Amino acid sequence: MRVKLAYGKRGLWVELPDRNVTVVEPQYVPGLADEATAIRTALRQPLGAPPLHDLVHPEDTVAVVFSDITRPQPRERMLPVLLEEIGHVPRQNIVLINALGTHRPNMPEELAGMLGRDIVDNYRVVQHDAWDQANLTRVGRAARGHDISINSDYMRARIKILTGFIEPHFFAGFSGGPKAVLPGLADQRTVLANHDATMIAEPRATWGVTAGNPIWEEMVQAALLTRPTFLLNVTLNRDKQITGVFAGDLLQAHAAGCQFAGSAALVAVPEPFDIVITSNSGYPLDLNLYQAVKGMSAAAQVVKPGGSIIVAAECWDGIPAHGEYGRLLQMAQSPEEMLSLIQGFAPVRQDQWQVQIQAQIQAQADVYVKSDYLDEATLRRAMLHACTSIEETVAQLLQRYGPKARICVLPEGPMTIPYVSSGQAG
Repeated sequence: MRVKLAYGKRGLWVELPDRNVTVVEPQYVPGLADEATAIRTALRQPLGAPPLHDLVHPEDTVAVVFSDITRPQPRERMLPVLLEEIGHVPRQNIVLINALGTHRPNMPEELAGMLGRDIVDNYRVVQHDAWDQANLTRVGRAARGHDISINSDYMRARIKILTGFIEPHFFAGFSGGPKAVLPGLADQRTVLANHDATMIAEPRATWGVTAGNPIWEEMVQAALLTRPTFLLNVTLNRDKQITGVFAGDLLQAHAAGCQFAGSAALVAVPEPFDIVITSNSGYPLDLNLYQAVKGMSAAAQVVKPGGSIIVAAECWDGIPAHGEYGRLLQMAQSPEEMLSLIQGFAPVRQDQWQVQIQAQIQAQADVYVKSDYLDEATLRRAMLHACTSIEETVAQLLQRYGPKARICVLPEGPMTIPYVSSGQAG
């Protein structure tokens, strides 16, 4: 059996046995025939809100929030239509904000590729800095007692427009919606509190779950404290074509988008597998090992205890070098030791949430990583096994588990939410 995994920009073909292999993919939804018209229609006929043009007056100040380079949001196709709808506002009154959360700033050439040269050259574009206390505004406190501070450029605008992309998320349920504010525009201390060990360990902080998910619920509380004016989110298929447009009131539009995305992404399997092979959705999500934990997490939903996960992630951005993820991974010799350390961290350390989830997965299954940019020694320091060839690794694992071992393949990685049908989704 020959299967193509989403890997980098070109994909990766893998030869697998012809028996006992199950390929699990999200339902394919064709792209919209005319994306620009669909976006324009959604802006003019939104859910639970007046048309965007009617909400915005020429004298208003406007903040438009967009996702950073780690997300496949089609910014260059969404923002021109949105900006046309508010074309009666002088450009000097509009600021575009890169919702980095605690990620690294994007380079000028990256911003040009993300937004288009015309937008970069003609609008003010700022990059959120979660550590810049001079440009953060405290907006209140969430129900769990966490203080919420948000980007001041965003807070100063009378009109606040959130844009993004809805897909399953491994601890927030779904991306898009309130995530543009928290973590996108939040103070790093706000992010750390929202992602602390107790929150991450909650059973409902998982794929496809919003109701009762403490992380998502706090994200909503934070976003509503900022009084957002309008939401524009889209869903995509594996070809990065827009399949749905959801605009209007934050809660109504995001709920509609989550229902649409979940209906395609949730896939049941009858029983867990000995071996699960997953991608990390290809470019841009597989840019580094930190992001590849999402692919591991998708596979972990359907792997047997004591089984093995193989994740194919290009990782052209390395571990990465920025942030604390790589350094934290080297503090322990085993997943169990790492989980014990994280429970004792005070205060919360940046990126500990990613390490915690990785360690939880590794306590359940062995994890192998196929990457063109990470060598064996680097992966070993991250408590992971190197995979130079997926075919060879599968052959070795079949010797361990036996020739009747069952193999699952997730070609699109975390774009799929697989679940064992005898249990609950996610």
